[in-house]
Amino acid sequence: MDYPEIDRYLANAREILSTKAQKEGIEYKDIKYVQMASGTAYSAALMIADEYLRKREGDRFAKPKSIEDYRNRLRKYNKTLLSYLNEAYDTLHLAGYYHGTPSVRTIKEGLDATTKMLAMIH
Repeated sequence: MDYPEIDRYLANAREILSTKAQKEGIEYKDIKYVQMASGTAYSAALMIADEYLRKREGDRFAKPKSIEDYRNRLRKYNKTLLSYLNEAYDTLHLAGYYHGTPSVRTIKEGLDATTKMLAMIH
């Protein structure tokens, strides 16, 4: 199955990082764009989790209201997907978006986790 909207979010995040965040060595220089890209990529991770839960729960599916709701529901079905979501939450949402980390490695780990999540629902 194809997920063009999720693919678009991830492509946008990567483009923001490569064209606007000003990577210099192991750090990004423009934190505003790191935060923007991190938020976009984290949104993709949540969309992936929503798709997985929608497939798994069918008509009973209701969009989770919090990260704890995502965690509790994914814990029942797929702990590997839960692990990747936790990694995306820690690296993209907290470190990248909320705290504005300049670390290229941290953001790459979050993008990699999100990409692995996407592969799991294909």
